[in-house]
Amino acid sequence: MDTPKRIAVLGATGSIGTQALEIIGNHPERYRATVLAAGKRVDELAALAARHRPRLAIIADSSLLPRLRGHLEPLGIECAGGEAALEQCVAADDVDTVVTATVGYSGLAPTIAAIKAGKDIALANKETLVVAGNLVNRLLAESPSRIYPVDSEHSAIAQCLAGEDMAAVDRLIVTASGGPFRTWPQSLISRAKASDALRHPNWSMGAKITIDSATMMNKAFELIEAHYLFGIAPDRIEAIVHPQSIIHSMVQFTDGAIKAQLGVPDMKLPIAYALGENTRLAGTSRPLSLSDIATLTFERPDVQRFPCFGLAHTAMKSGGTAACTINAANEVAVAAFLADRIGFNDIYDTIAHTLATTEHVASPDYADYVAVNDQSRRLAAEHIARLEASTSR
Repeated sequence: MDTPKRIAVLGATGSIGTQALEIIGNHPERYRATVLAAGKRVDELAALAARHRPRLAIIADSSLLPRLRGHLEPLGIECAGGEAALEQCVAADDVDTVVTATVGYSGLAPTIAAIKAGKDIALANKETLVVAGNLVNRLLAESPSRIYPVDSEHSAIAQCLAGEDMAAVDRLIVTASGGPFRTWPQSLISRAKASDALRHPNWSMGAKITIDSATMMNKAFELIEAHYLFGIAPDRIEAIVHPQSIIHSMVQFTDGAIKAQLGVPDMKLPIAYALGENTRLAGTSRPLSLSDIATLTFERPDVQRFPCFGLAHTAMKSGGTAACTINAANEVAVAAFLADRIGFNDIYDTIAHTLATTEHVASPDYADYVAVNDQSRRLAAEHIARLEASTSR
């Protein structure tokens, strides 16, 4: 590599963003961070920018822009604010690859802008494909952009598929840890608080994705994401609970063979694999010692205790804007649960109600996704307000 690859990190202050920056900082001969962006964590963004010296730092909450400028303009770092700045920065001439590590629906618009600008994408924002997978794939077909998955499960599938004939693939098997409530009886799960759900047994992640793990909504989203990433029919994609989180996913082939990717529960390996465009960076992750593993166990997901998981096939069967509605309602419901406004089971109840009442668009364009997202959020918020009112009587 003659010159370092120039990277824009969206969601720089989150778990994926900070680990991506650690990899970038450890390999200045390969990578350089030219743009850093965050949502509201202005002081953390300023500290990262002071360390990595990008050309541009962006805070999505534009009310915090003066504070960001106060930190960084004395260092000669350009600052910008607002959602529009995220879409504009990915098209800059000094950006080769965009790490989309923002949370939720917010990742869709800048990812689409990056595709239109012909940039490669290290995609850690699964909601982009969940919400608008058909649209994203149509845009990719007209662009030189390539998507490299950062989710450990989809990175594992990509590694298992390397060098293989797709015609020989029988099915994709996405593994799930089972989350913090895997062994809890249903009666206790219904009374769980956010503090319980945030205690993930294996992974250190942001609050939203940790709650999604507890409901198994993250696994529903990952099945949808795998469908769009790898072009495999929904009925040939399944999930299996693997509590040790050592096997990150598997591919079964038509001759009966199964390939699996194993590793310690560490996001640095899939981040580096994506930044390297499916090449390996030595020393990225702690090596896995198979002799230290006593057992690897597997079990089927329990859809009765975790009904959010069943929404994956509901969304893929319905198509159109169904997954957009599910994602929007889930984001609103998870935020309410984290604020102790609703119970754990109310997350699924809110999603189901919103899915039943939101307009469904069978063949959406981008404007339809925006409108359905807005309507779904409004209806989910209204449903949550009714739940709160009924419990306060």
